[in-house]
Amino acid sequence: MDAYEEKGRGLRLAAKELVLDFMQATTECRPGGEGMRQTAIFRGCGLDWGDYPTATSASQQFWAVALLRELEAESRVERNSKLWRLV
Repeated sequence: MDAYEEKGRGLRLAAKELVLDFMQATTECRPGGEGMRQTAIFRGCGLDWGDYPTATSASQQFWAVALLRELEAESRVERNSKLWRLV
């Protein structure tokens, strides 16, 4: 793996830990809680760069879907309808 791929892997791991920390600190996201929408998690973690031409806040969230789905595959979060919470 080259240096850039390794740095990218490190960023993805850090982003996953950030999301998990945020969810643990948020009552709605704790196990048994109501859950929180992906958008609120994304913005609550400070991952939104703001609106730019062809890069609106909504389009920036696509990578967050993969992050949450990976955490789901690891059995660390679950999705209830459109809301996410810790397992």
